[in-house]
Amino acid sequence: MAGSIFGTLFRISTFGESHGKGLGVIIDGCPAGIPIDEDFIQHELDRRRPGQSKIVTQRKEADTVQLLSGVFEGKSTGMPIGMIIMNSDARSHDYSHIADKFRPSHADYTFQAKYGTRDYRGGGRSSARETAARVAAGAIAKLFLQAHGISVFAYVSQVGNLQLSKSYEDIDLGLIESNPVRCPDPALAAEMETLIKAVRKDGDTIGGVVSAVVFGCPPGLGEPVFDKLHADLAKAVLSINACKGFEYGSGFAGVTMRGSEHNDAFYQDGGVVKTRTNHSGGIQGGISNGMPIYFRAAFKPVATIVQDQESVNEAGEAVTVAGKGRHDPCVLPRAVPIVEAMTALVLADHLLRQRSVGI
Repeated sequence: MAGSIFGTLFRISTFGESHGKGLGVIIDGCPAGIPIDEDFIQHELDRRRPGQSKIVTQRKEADTVQLLSGVFEGKSTGMPIGMIIMNSDARSHDYSHIADKFRPSHADYTFQAKYGTRDYRGGGRSSARETAARVAAGAIAKLFLQAHGISVFAYVSQVGNLQLSKSYEDIDLGLIESNPVRCPDPALAAEMETLIKAVRKDGDTIGGVVSAVVFGCPPGLGEPVFDKLHADLAKAVLSINACKGFEYGSGFAGVTMRGSEHNDAFYQDGGVVKTRTNHSGGIQGGISNGMPIYFRAAFKPVATIVQDQESVNEAGEAVTVAGKGRHDPCVLPRAVPIVEAMTALVLADHLLRQRSVGI
């Protein structure tokens, strides 16, 4: 199976399945001498783990990470960093009823069409549980970025029709972890939580938007043609399960503006070149310009619903798929640390690539 490796210089390779013995990641290219805080890595995994609140899947996984290699006396050695997370609460029998059936809007049919076989237990490699390995790797990338003054934040800005109207400049990012939804507006977060609970009670699911912002990114990251920084960010974020859309800067709203409105005028502030507006989202010509990078990612309603749905089986016969098992009614709260992780991995990779330019 191809496609389990991500990055150029700061590169990760993930492995494992939702209902296998565990999941893991190997990081190749992390520079030596980076302080590795194992408590921080675990904290990031705790933000993603299932069972953390009443509005996420109730699968009980501690997601305890084991650091296997590449770290000595609290610092990276420059060698491959290996990490593994063992599964402990996989109830594979919950999926026996769909062993030969294709669940609507899942990867069941396409996986079978591509490989001629599939692991029906929770989707196997297609399961969102695979992202635990990404979050572990992203924590290492965050530690590397922190040493260079770069910070990454993501938060839930929309659930269904409930939308946060404020931009990243007008919110208190310190409130992101103050509620189970991970929305930095407490009043709106309470409404979102009520909506998610109501949707779960109906046996249904709901989608929304995760917004992200990067502070401290220096100008010069990214390449001008195929490896544009925003293109790599888009690929990284769109590779997350259930992500259906990506826009950065002004995004689609920018099409209603004229160039005279949309252009970001330059000025100098204390010897630093800045822009008076930031419709470009911190990236111009595929290269960071030193302003905050911000983007939005749309996540669809989770495909598994606790309702009967029509489908077909492997023989092409019409069947009914019954909704069973433990699933998220809304993926957004747990998607926040995953979006941060993938963003950090892209920035860490491009930071190393910029070093190789020799500037």
